[in-house]
Amino acid sequence: MTRLFKGINVVSITVADLDRSRRFYRDTLGLGEPLYDLPEAGWIEFSTGRDGGGNLALVPAGPGWRPSAGTTVVFDVEDCHAAVADLRERGVDCDDPQVFPGYVTFAGFRDPDGDRLQMCSPAPDA
Repeated sequence: MTRLFKGINVVSITVADLDRSRRFYRDTLGLGEPLYDLPEAGWIEFSTGRDGGGNLALVPAGPGWRPSAGTTVVFDVEDCHAAVADLRERGVDCDDPQVFPGYVTFAGFRDPDGDRLQMCSPAPDA
């Protein structure tokens, strides 16, 4: 069977305040200037550093919205322990890194709206 999908182009996160979220993702997380900054159209999109897609978009919340409790955006980092220390210095409340030897090191954190985010890096060998 021929593979239908070739990757993820963009993942959208619903947020309560586009301006606040733009600052958080641009400045606090360091994603830089948005690729597309169209708040009047309800869309701000950032590159996550991966060539060919995997971008992250912010879209405005509607009435009765709540942060996602099940979906998690996971960012790749070189060193999860160092990234946690860096984000904590920037005021982000991060979980302690969890290590699964030989597989992955990961840590969770949340954006200002409470959306679940995570970062991961390769783990040390078992």
